[in-house]
Amino acid sequence: MYKPPPPSARRKNIEFEPLSTTALILEDRPANLPAKSVEEALRHRQEYDEMVAEAKKREIKEAHKRKKIMRERFKQEESIASAMVIWVNEILPNWEGMRATRRVRELWWQGLPPSVRGKVWSLAVGNELNITPELYEIFLSRAKERWKSFSETSSENDIEDAGASVADREASLELIKLDISRTFPSLYIFQKGGPYHDLLHSVLGAYTCYRPDVGYMLKYFAAFEVFFEENLPKLFLHFKSYSLTPDIYLIDWIFTLYSKSLPLDLACRVWDVFCRDGEEFLFRTGLGILRLYEDILLQMDFIHIAQFLTKLPEDITSEKLFSCIAAIQMQNSNKKWAQVFASLMKDNKEGDKNHSPALKS
Repeated sequence: MYKPPPPSARRKNIEFEPLSTTALILEDRPANLPAKSVEEALRHRQEYDEMVAEAKKREIKEAHKRKKIMRERFKQEESIASAMVIWVNEILPNWEGMRATRRVRELWWQGLPPSVRGKVWSLAVGNELNITPELYEIFLSRAKERWKSFSETSSENDIEDAGASVADREASLELIKLDISRTFPSLYIFQKGGPYHDLLHSVLGAYTCYRPDVGYMLKYFAAFEVFFEENLPKLFLHFKSYSLTPDIYLIDWIFTLYSKSLPLDLACRVWDVFCRDGEEFLFRTGLGILRLYEDILLQMDFIHIAQFLTKLPEDITSEKLFSCIAAIQMQNSNKKWAQVFASLMKDNKEGDKNHSPALKS
């Protein structure tokens, strides 16, 4: 019958109990066990020395990494501070004369300093639609009326099950809440209950009522594919082999202006150039992302490609992405983006006429 050892014996064993992997290697064995041989003791010492050396290597590597990050951050802050002085003292006071110069375009490409970003965006976008505060309130009232009417006649489940195309459903007034939920989801400021949820909801609703003609998403996708094939022919054919169409990933990217798929600082830099170059840059950015990850995507099947593009790697950097974007040529057979898109729109309208019952009769 087993008898537990006396308290004194238990205390003795505890004294020799190893406290770590290091102890297991270096400590002598308890008195009740055979002693280590010389060879075993030497081997354990060597293993310990190797462990210490490896730990020191990792420590040094991490220290170098931290220093590199700090240097880059300091360099970036210096660059932003220097650029801010130029924007404030030279460019903004002479906006109309300097905005299109090569120097300003290069500075713009490098990213706007946060302190002047709002001012530059406002000047770059302008107000071609002549929207006034009074006009905004009028169309916001219309949007609220439609939301009220819709909530009385439909439910969210009815919307999700509707037979309309993805592009049509995404563009509808009733589904604005989906766009809001996809806007910087990790920040929560635009999510329900967040400080900017109602404001964003109002802006999107008013604009949808003001410009119901904005759409043609399928034609945008067709134009995107023209430049996709031109710039990345191997990846284009790979996607085609799986019947992987642009709407699978572009809707998330374009409809949220990359606020869902890219880190905030990188998304802001995309918006900087979007304000300067217009919608073309959104699709050029999409091609830049595909170029950045082309080698990885070429090794994937349909499911893994869709999963990867729906949730991009978190370590994506502005330097790598903008280098890839810069390599994208938005020209096909001497036609630029606007010309290709206009040509597709013209073909679409002519097709509609040819299929018109009135013309046939």
